[in-house]
Amino acid sequence: MTQTAAKENNIIQTDLLIVGAGPAGAALACFLAAHGRTGILIAAAPGTADTPRAHITNMAALECLRDIELEQECRNAGTNSKHMEHTRWCRSMAGEEFARVYSWGWDPKHKGAYETASPCDHIDLPQTLLEPILVKRATHAGWTVRFNTRYVRLSRPSPDTIISEVLDELTGQTYFIQSRYLFGCDGARSQVVRELQLPLIKKPGQGLALNVFVRADLSHLMENRSGNLHWVINPEEEEYPVWGKECIVRMVRAWDEWMFIFLPQPGADLRADDMSATDEEYVKRVKEVIGDENIEVTLLHASKWWINEVVAERYSDGGNVFCFGDSTHRHPPFNGLGSNTCIQDAFNLAWKIDYVMSGKAGKELLSSFDQERQPVGVDIVTRANQGLRDHFGWQKTLGLLESDKEKVAEILAEFEDPGEKGRLRRKAFREGIENTTTEFHGLGIEMNQKYVSNAVYLADQGEAPPAPEDTVRTLQVTTYPGRRLPHAWLNTRVPGKRISTIDLAGHRRFCLLTGPGGQVWKEAAKVVGEKLGVEVVAYSIGWKQDYEDVYFDWSERREVEDDGCVLVRPDRFVAWRSKSVIEKPEVKLEEVLRRVLSL
Repeated sequence: MTQTAAKENNIIQTDLLIVGAGPAGAALACFLAAHGRTGILIAAAPGTADTPRAHITNMAALECLRDIELEQECRNAGTNSKHMEHTRWCRSMAGEEFARVYSWGWDPKHKGAYETASPCDHIDLPQTLLEPILVKRATHAGWTVRFNTRYVRLSRPSPDTIISEVLDELTGQTYFIQSRYLFGCDGARSQVVRELQLPLIKKPGQGLALNVFVRADLSHLMENRSGNLHWVINPEEEEYPVWGKECIVRMVRAWDEWMFIFLPQPGADLRADDMSATDEEYVKRVKEVIGDENIEVTLLHASKWWINEVVAERYSDGGNVFCFGDSTHRHPPFNGLGSNTCIQDAFNLAWKIDYVMSGKAGKELLSSFDQERQPVGVDIVTRANQGLRDHFGWQKTLGLLESDKEKVAEILAEFEDPGEKGRLRRKAFREGIENTTTEFHGLGIEMNQKYVSNAVYLADQGEAPPAPEDTVRTLQVTTYPGRRLPHAWLNTRVPGKRISTIDLAGHRRFCLLTGPGGQVWKEAAKVVGEKLGVEVVAYSIGWKQDYEDVYFDWSERREVEDDGCVLVRPDRFVAWRSKSVIEKPEVKLEEVLRRVLSL
């Protein structure tokens, strides 16, 4: 249905209504647009994000954006991973350094794992730069975007029809939008979630934090201090604002825009009013954290936020309303999982909406969104909050959890002790720092999503492979159904530009990968695809095939024989695999696709 105005009842009609234009909602509009679907995107905000907020963009999210040819634009706008190579602990930005760790794939011990995990790599892309890219793509693709427009409530005149009441904040006028589907991507105070009364799993929050966004040229300091995260702590400091005992200094733009994230003393029970100060007080504290009073600091924005641990029990009402992004998973920024998960939520849902709307799949396919993405939400909320708690160890060893000044002085003196006390204190500090590296080398939590749903065929697969011992750090490479398709670089017999298995798959269609002896699978894919009206592209990889496995990486990662096959969904997750060729491959492939698509 195209957007039209029903004059007799003054209701705007559209197929798709998205509430919220942040990374979740704007990404969904982009992915749906790639399927040729357009609709209306509304947001209560006056425009795209005016503060940096989320910034780490990981490989899993970039693979989604790569699918619609937005990866390079994001790279051009963001800061490359070289500027993200360290996380540091220091007394001030200009002063003494206590420790540093490699981060975001730069540790020589982990670098290979990152390089072989994906054709993409991490970038630092603040939300102020990401959102305009997404919104521009959506509008250019035909979406109507209305800012200053607040969603109020919904009604359902029929099971397949939603009437949303919205308020134009500029004119004060209320009007109505009729849609087939409604998507609640309206953030942590989601009105759509409240309307649906989606139950929330809440754990006690971990207090308040304060973001102070500034412009300050620190380029002269960065030559020997490169990194995008810097913990600034001064254990001996006796006078400090109640809101600013510790500070995480985060690069926004190298090296002249920064977010100073102030944290009160660990364990302090503060109210929102306690985190407020004048602009002059904010700037004064920022200069103290920098450690150079001569640095010119321009305050751009200051805001408070709660450190939450909340996830929705379900992401849908079981019908045609879906919620995701911050509306369903709320957590601190540790591990950089927030906007990345929003983008992946959207990528998972977009192809399912399109397939159901076009008749390629049954409505039951949509239930797999909740089945697949809600457990991911639980994992990332748990991990992000544990990432914060992982810092308590080094904080304790530095005396930051102590309120007694004499006790703090005693603890710090032990670091200088050449004997047993000093050895144990320094060892405890080192172990405390090492315990935080799950935040900066979380390849597993970023990439190891596993789906168990009606959109994954498991009936003939046997037991799933055991999880790695360290599920946060370690990438699990497998083609077991419900897992991310492994990346491997391929080429042609006469070498040309290399291509990833990731690039063969995706692009809004199913993909079947086979090898020498698997020609029957390619023929079956063509026949079954035409019969079901579903595009299934098929490629053979190996000796004198469509693509050459030049590094032999695919043969190591595919977990099937040359004549077996791996069937990949449009979101690049494995739908099914066959270890080798079987009798009547067309029959089996049709059975699998019908099951996956709820036909």
